[in-house]
Amino acid sequence: MSGPQAPTAVAENAPRRRRVIVQGVVQGVGFRPYLYGLATELALAGHVTNTPEGVVAEVEGSASAVARFCDLIAAQAPPLARVESVHHREMPPVGGTAFTILTSRTGGPARTLVSPDSATCADCLAELAAPADRRYRHPFVNCTHCGPRFTIVTGVPYDRANTTMAGFAMCPDCAREYADPADRRFHAQPVACPACGPRLRLVLAQEARLSDVEGTDPVTEARALLKRGGILAVKGLGGYHLACDASNQEAVALLRRRKARGDKPFAVMARTADDVRHLVRLSPAERNLLEGRARPVVLLRRRPHAGGDPRPAEAVAPGSPDLGLMLPYTPVHHLLLGLPGDPDGPRLLVMTSGNLSGEPIVTDDDEALERLAHLADAWLTHDRPIHVPCDDSVVRVCDGEPLVIRRSRGYAPLPVSLPLPVLPALAVGGDLKNAFCLGVGRQAWLSAHIGDMDDVGTQRVFERAVAQLESITGVRPETLVSDRHPGYRSAGWADRNVAQRPVVRVQHHHAHVAAAMAEHGLDGTRPVIGVAFDGTGHGDDGAVWGGEFLLADYDRFTRFGHLAYVPLPGGDAAVRRPYRMALAHLRAAGIDWSDDLACTDACPHDELHVLERQLERGLNCVPTSSMGRLFDAVSSLAGVCHRAGYEAQAAVELEGAALHAPADDTTAYAFALHASEENRDGVVRADAAPVLAAIVGDLRMGVEPALVAARFHRGVTVLVHRMCARARERHGLDTVALTGGVFANTLLSSACAATLREDGFTVLRHHLVPPNDGGLALGQLMVAARATPSPTPTD
Repeated sequence: MSGPQAPTAVAENAPRRRRVIVQGVVQGVGFRPYLYGLATELALAGHVTNTPEGVVAEVEGSASAVARFCDLIAAQAPPLARVESVHHREMPPVGGTAFTILTSRTGGPARTLVSPDSATCADCLAELAAPADRRYRHPFVNCTHCGPRFTIVTGVPYDRANTTMAGFAMCPDCAREYADPADRRFHAQPVACPACGPRLRLVLAQEARLSDVEGTDPVTEARALLKRGGILAVKGLGGYHLACDASNQEAVALLRRRKARGDKPFAVMARTADDVRHLVRLSPAERNLLEGRARPVVLLRRRPHAGGDPRPAEAVAPGSPDLGLMLPYTPVHHLLLGLPGDPDGPRLLVMTSGNLSGEPIVTDDDEALERLAHLADAWLTHDRPIHVPCDDSVVRVCDGEPLVIRRSRGYAPLPVSLPLPVLPALAVGGDLKNAFCLGVGRQAWLSAHIGDMDDVGTQRVFERAVAQLESITGVRPETLVSDRHPGYRSAGWADRNVAQRPVVRVQHHHAHVAAAMAEHGLDGTRPVIGVAFDGTGHGDDGAVWGGEFLLADYDRFTRFGHLAYVPLPGGDAAVRRPYRMALAHLRAAGIDWSDDLACTDACPHDELHVLERQLERGLNCVPTSSMGRLFDAVSSLAGVCHRAGYEAQAAVELEGAALHAPADDTTAYAFALHASEENRDGVVRADAAPVLAAIVGDLRMGVEPALVAARFHRGVTVLVHRMCARARERHGLDTVALTGGVFANTLLSSACAATLREDGFTVLRHHLVPPNDGGLALGQLMVAARATPSPTPTD
């Protein structure tokens, strides 16, 4: 038997060579040294390099070693890596005994992914705090496992020459680390040290004159300024923050006035999660988010009557049931909060975007000195440019799972996998909380949070961000996609930049539902019941929609039901003054505006008469079915919030009030359901008039606002269940997508999901993309893909 076996044995021992292409987040994350170590361990020869299409390796050795190399590529990848695909093919052996790392190749279409910025790792923090280490107190310590990525990238492949570190020549020590495959800083593009890296600079505003602080440690002086109650502009990864001592009531109030912030809550940065446990309820899932590499702002429920120290000032988040907390994610943050042995300084810092409310975050140093001159007392800046603006992400936990409210730093530009292939397209999103989306094949790249498109500066940021994301993804859009709203700035941008490409317009709430479907991997072969609740969305009948029950797939939608229309008096004026919405709802319900009602009392006397005539004549009173506006109305009617200083303030405070209601009350206000008399298609109107009447009755009986708020939340939950049950009965559908900005309300989201699941429904909720308009572009992309010719399926 040995004779016939000999040729097989020879074949197995013959050298094999494979060319391997790894795509995903595989550049700037230590992937080449990882493959170098893996190949060396398996005694393989060959080489590895970065290319625009990904990391490309050629390996040669025994068949078993080559196969094992390919099998382990994804299984043991570095912590910041994200392997999307591994393709390999056989090649003729060429011999050799060494494995080498080659210089990166340029040219050709980009197919690699850039890593998000990542919080400082434990190894770098240890060096930061070690007096004997050459990077002791170095404000820019980083390695292949942490530090800036997306915000410094100017092109691909991801090499130092294609980052904003290109202007910093490495010293011999850093160059040696950079070139050593066994070192933690091998090809860490932002690698630097005090001898060769970026430098901090503290600039003071004194008597309207800017002056450098000479001969002092910038961080020490900055901490002293914060302790004295000053306001500091801090240059971060994706832009400037405005910082102050969060425990200093006067400092926080001053920052709020200067920034024209209204009552909108500030985010607070603490040293560790343990420093805030006495302030908020902190679950394991929430702690993981706080301490993870992305380091978002995490919205956490406040503990009632929290004691202990440190404590934020009341002005940090007035009226909010939550505190937005985050932990340090750059060395500068750690230094500002103090290392062991440092003099006492603020233990909690307000960290809010460096801008006036409504404007884009400031990234340029000269612009920061100009635009923040009336906001800050000093600037802690440095000379490493920021190429890509990137605000902090905002996340909360709902039923043990993450719910992204704003997807930006730490998450962008990671792609979302698509359930269906799409042709190259750019979906421009909405006008509030704008984020756009590039897609091709089975991948979609959502941009970092752009902001509200009313501001001209934000529109310029949008345009630059589109060009930048196209350059690093290699996507060249053949189709543009926008909202149907005729006045959206984002849609106007698409029209101006059409360049002979088709523009597909997608209905706002259809896009919301499609985004939820795409995130959950639905292929659209079976429709879902889409419950789309938000503040404003352009309806196909010219009304303002926002309380919608849709039967939808990617191809089309049918409006199964909606909140009954009421007038929206004065448009934005009604949004800013919830008492106007309350009075409009009362009038629609046939309830008098009596003086004993809080919303009537909140409306100035002259305005009350003008509003009455406006509603009588229908002047500037577009009809709306918005659930967000109904939340506003109930908030004012219950006496919770009459004037909104920021978006959804009335609804946020109504949710906060409901949390304090007695647990033993189970009453739910009831909506009336009516089939449409005008249409034979059975569209159902959910009439809020009985809800308003019940609330007025409760208030006149002395029922507390907290109980009114809780009963209203339960009433909306019952409405969602009744409408979905009716849709299932008529159409046989049993999957429900809860979407739209109203479902950032975790009290409502959790109650609706639980009630629906108890009745056998499958419930889809957002986790990867925001339920608000920050996720709209993903849905636009998927709907538009069905309106254009389908591409050839690809991996």
